Parts: sequence; C-alpha cells; structure tokens
Amino acid sequence: MPHRRLLTSPKTLGKPCGNARLAEPSLVPAHLKGMRLTRLAILVLLSVAAHAADVCGRNDLYGPYGFQFSGTTTISGVEIPVAGIGRIEFGDDGALNGISSVNFNGLYLGNPVTGTYEFGSDCRMSMSLQDDSGAFQRFSGTVAPGGKRVAFHQTDPGTVERGVMLRTAASCTNTDFRPSYTFTMSGVYTPLAPDGATGTISATGATNATSNGSLTIVRKLRNSEVTAAGTVNVESNCFVNFEFTLPEGDGQPAIPMKLRGIVVNEGKDIQAISSDPAETLSARFTAR
Repeated sequence: MPHRRLLTSPKTLGKPCGNARLAEPSLVPAHLKGMRLTRLAILVLLSVAAHAADVCGRNDLYGPYGFQFSGTTTISGVEIPVAGIGRIEFGDDGALNGISSVNFNGLYLGNPVTGTYEFGSDCRMSMSLQDDSGAFQRFSGTVAPGGKRVAFHQTDPGTVERGVMLRTAASCTNTDFRPSYTFTMSGVYTPLAPDGATGTISATGATNATSNGSLTIVRKLRNSEVTAAGTVNVESNCFVNFEFTLPEGDGQPAIPMKLRGIVVNEGKDIQAISSDPAETLSARFTAR
C-alpha cells in the first residue's frame, strides 16, 4: 500500500483548518465495532483453513486402492446402467496397474488394467486406464489430504459415472472381513432377469458371518425383518465374493444374488457390485 503524507503538522492536529469542521463522532457503538472486527477475523481464519485443507503431499496418492462407481453410459448408442468395482495400485512414477470389473446392464466384464495418472499439490488428480482389449477410460477427481479417500468421475463422452476410491491393504485374509456389517444396495433389473422381472431394486439390512465363510443376511422391511443364508469368501487381493438370496418383502420377490466387492478402509467398509447378469446393482457394507 502506498504511504500517505500528513496534510497538517503535529501542531495543527486536532484543530479545524479554515472553515473546515471537526468530524462528527462515530455513530457506531464501540461494542459493535468489536463485533465487526471479530466477524472479520473469523472469516479470515475460515478462508485460511479452507485453503490449507486443499493442500496435498506428493505421496498422499500412493499404493493400493479399492474403487466403486455407478451411473449410466451411452457407449452402445442407448443409455444403460453401469456399475464398476476394482483395485488399482498407484506407483511413484506416474504409472498404475490393477483390475477393473464392470457390469454393463447385465454384461459383466473383468479385465486387468494399466495406465498413468497425474496428481498435484492442489489435490486434483486425473488417470487414464487401458484394458487388455486396448480400450481407454479416463477419470478425474479430488483426493482428500492424506490420501485416504478419492472422489472421482469418468470424463469420457457419453458417460455419467461417479465413484469413490478408498485405501485397501496389500493383501487380505478372511480375518479382514468383520463379523457384522450393515448394508445398503440399489440398482435395476436387466433384460436378462428371469421371469421378465423389471424395475428397481433396493434393500437395507445387516450381515453376520462366521470364520468358515457362512453368512446370514438380515433384510430390514417396513415393519419386520427377514433372514436368509449365504456364503462369503475373501481373496488374497482383498476382493470379496458374496452369494445369497435376498429375502422377499415389501412387494419385492426373493432375489438370488452374486456380488463382487473389495475390502477397504482397514475392513471397515466393503464396496461391491452385482456380478449376476440379472441386475446392475451397487452395494455398500459398513462394519458395526
């Protein structure tokens, strides 16, 4: 700010010059002036905190992550539902590799992927994946400081897909699957659904598992709960396979289900999609 010179000498300070009148006393009470200053200070602090939260370190995005996304695509010429699950490992040289599985309106595909990524101190990231067929998929997202969570979306034309990546372990065993989870799931029947089933699918409830892979599904209904048996197994790369029949209720029939998921966040969460051709569906399991 440029310096301002005094227009009067020290001797004339406080005295009126010529016909000039002394300034009127401020009509703002002193305690309100303090409130104004306090509010300004709070706004400044909030602004500083917001900017500080957007700073990431170069190693915040590194190592293995499990991801899940869902949405729609017009890659076939018409809009269809899509849901994906996978595991990606970010290296320190801008390269990545992993496995990606996608359910395109009942068509389930799983492929190894390789690619590259960019990540800046502003926590923004972008990545390009190529599967073994040679096809590319491109994504952009925001990394939480520390790298625990990444929110992303696909940027290819004709796609409306959003998802989340969470850290996963280098390897997993059955002990990484918690004894009990709550779950939510939602999706739609595909043209491959038996008996011409159509419409949406949604359910909430809980699971209870034993160490030998037996699973009990408890589905919450409007006025009651119903249970069914199933199985679960955890692979060494932290993928999880569920097989069970979702019990009927609230106007929905019993639905045989196969889910493919991945253990993330130290086993506190499992992200999953349907690997069954009868439905395109996403599910989230949270340890309780």
